[in-house]
Amino acid sequence: MYISTKNKKDFDLIQTYLKKEKILFKSTACPSIYIINIINNDLEPKEIDYFKKELNIEFISIENGYLTSKNYKEKSTINIGDLVIGGNKPIFISGPCCIESEDQIISIAKEVKKYGANILRGGAYKPRTSPYDFQGLEKEGLDLLYKAKQVTGLPIISELMDIKYIDIFLEDVDIIQIGSRNMQNYHLLKEIGKVKKPVMLKRGLASTIKELLLCAEYIMANGNENVMLCERGIRTFEKYTRNTMDVACIPLLKELSHLPIIADPSHATGKRSLIKPMTLASIASGVDGIMIESHNNPDLALCDGPQSIYPSELKEIIEKSIKIHSII
Repeated sequence: MYISTKNKKDFDLIQTYLKKEKILFKSTACPSIYIINIINNDLEPKEIDYFKKELNIEFISIENGYLTSKNYKEKSTINIGDLVIGGNKPIFISGPCCIESEDQIISIAKEVKKYGANILRGGAYKPRTSPYDFQGLEKEGLDLLYKAKQVTGLPIISELMDIKYIDIFLEDVDIIQIGSRNMQNYHLLKEIGKVKKPVMLKRGLASTIKELLLCAEYIMANGNENVMLCERGIRTFEKYTRNTMDVACIPLLKELSHLPIIADPSHATGKRSLIKPMTLASIASGVDGIMIESHNNPDLALCDGPQSIYPSELKEIIEKSIKIHSII
């Protein structure tokens, strides 16, 4: 049983009563609302009637999260300068999986901007399956990504793997990415909730939609409502593609949540030839933005070359995406 209120006095009164009656509960003070979970539903009907009559409260459902749901808000947008994510047109994020050198990231940044990208992506701290694989330039890579931002004016996004790096991310990065491997790192989610920086939360590779929404709820419940969700494919028995892209989750998330939705066809498919069709399918499904890995020499990329396109390929993808978006 969950109770919500926007009134601090009512929140305190309910807690005092529950403590007095020795009723087990958990309370959460969110930025704009207070939520109390009565653990064992130990309220008598007369107590429920009294609360409803005397206090400014609501009994709510938390099945897929409340702060992420349309019961809390109909629609959310995230502003980064003049750029609106979740607005009337899709945004496009592109750049390399890994930042490899200054020349590489600045060259790619200039090209993706030329061909229509709104945001530059680049990995500095890279979680890799093998401990022996290239895992990014770390702080040096983040510095180079910031330099590319200064050169091009593009906002930047990069993945945060550990809360100990939060200060440099807050200083240099416009959007913090929480990768699929960390989607259920609850300590990290709580800490990210304490900052106001926009966050892209990627769906875990074996996570349900409910789990994705509840992980976003962790961030929002701790104070940060600047959250966008990212569908990046889920692991199935299919081996021909890197993952299986769950395009159906895009309109479903639109039904369930007010948060902006981003699609990542690069990680979802792992194949360069599938980036364009899956981008267009995602746009037709109502996605708010697309993230595509690009590289000026994909065959020699240190990470994820097979799923990276040439920046020049963005032009056609973006032009067709805008046409499709205009008719849905």
